[in-house]
Amino acid sequence: MSFLAKPKVAHPGLPRNELGLTVRDYEGGMSTLCAGCGHDSITAALIQAAFELSIPPHRMAKVSGIGCSSKTPAYFASASHGFNSVHGRMPSVATGANAANGELVYIGLSGDGDTLSIGLGQFCHAIRRNLNMLYLLENNGVYGLTKGQFSASADIGSKARKGDVNQQPPIDPCLLALSIGCTFVARSFSGDKAHLVPLLKAGIRHRGFALVDVISPCVTFNDHEGSTKSYQFTRQHAQAVTYADYVPPATEIRSDQAAGTVQAVTLHDGSRVLLHKVGADYDATDRTGAFDYVSRHQARGEIVTGLLFIDEAKPDMHQVQSLPDQPLNSVPYDKLNPGQKALDAIQARFR
Repeated sequence: MSFLAKPKVAHPGLPRNELGLTVRDYEGGMSTLCAGCGHDSITAALIQAAFELSIPPHRMAKVSGIGCSSKTPAYFASASHGFNSVHGRMPSVATGANAANGELVYIGLSGDGDTLSIGLGQFCHAIRRNLNMLYLLENNGVYGLTKGQFSASADIGSKARKGDVNQQPPIDPCLLALSIGCTFVARSFSGDKAHLVPLLKAGIRHRGFALVDVISPCVTFNDHEGSTKSYQFTRQHAQAVTYADYVPPATEIRSDQAAGTVQAVTLHDGSRVLLHKVGADYDATDRTGAFDYVSRHQARGEIVTGLLFIDEAKPDMHQVQSLPDQPLNSVPYDKLNPGQKALDAIQARFR
């Protein structure tokens, strides 16, 4: 976590959003990550996305596990709620908090170790429940806090800083998410803010589990020749399947694209994601096609970025569990605890 405070002074000419807030109101503490870390670029994109969506900071809930990525909540939206959980257990905390108060905007911050190793089961079950949250995976292919060992997302043949070559096949979070029913799957690169911010905005507004896997190079342990998660490798091998833009529901939609080159995906609240297709036959609503497309490009050593898949029909956890609209944390105590007679009546039904 950060113990350094940023100056409170803001330029009077800074733009303000619908709430009258500036981008400075969505900042947090000073980063203690390595200079040039991709995670700091992701933080900047999150700040911009929350500002542009005019989310009240006190209505945001940030949850994380353990790792370099899990320090991110300290660096943005200092006026929001936050919980730094144990290694790999962030989805459980997010599930409990979401069940108690579904009115907050939940943003989960995790890394490839926290998600794909110790937290793999938790990650899968959060997807299965279609938990309503943005799950941001800051993916660098190494365990940065423990000095650069290969993580579960490291590619075969990728070299460590000391020259060791990874021989274990990787777990691709996007392919995994597609295969088990995730309703929003996207991938981006920390070095491309213009591409990342709209995806984060769309993920936040999506009703259900929104995974955004972000290739985020570790400048200390995984940004050298031979690494497949470095800045150079990612820029050379990124294959943009879609160019995503986020269009607020009340804004007139305009496009200079030629006819037939734009696909509009309507989100649950009326907002839309415009897909400027690179491949004319790509369909972001075809789960099987998306899985096949990512797999084929992965076999060529290419990193597919953009909105890979979206499904707006699947109910989220609140709908499946028939949870009340009123947050549980605001329900009167006498309703939460109706007494011994009510408990006896419930237990009698099972005898």
